Amino acid sequence: MKVNLALRFMLEMSGLVAVSYWGFQSGSSFLMKAVLGIGSPFLMATIWGIFISPKAPLRGKGSGRVALELIIFGVAAFALYDAGQPTVAIMLAILAVVSSILNHLWEQHR
Repeated sequence: MKVNLALRFMLEMSGLVAVSYWGFQSGSSFLMKAVLGIGSPFLMATIWGIFISPKAPLRGKGSGRVALELIIFGVAAFALYDAGQPTVAIMLAILAVVSSILNHLWEQHR
């Protein structure tokens, strides 16, 4: 069970890295690359902090929380796919789904 929590943390960090990578790859100018590369993970971390983290002020519960987690991980996987990393995107998506399901079933959302 603790292995899933460690995996979960690595997935969360990977999601932030994924959207940052996408941002720096996708922007058409240096300024746009910087805005997307820094702003995207900041936005994702803000949403996670407000709705999903253990001390979130508007913390979701049950299947709604799992759905939001999967949407966020889906965005990260799509960002990797769009940035030309389809294999890594698929791996992230599969691990996120499995971890989210186990997290929900084992009630590991402290």
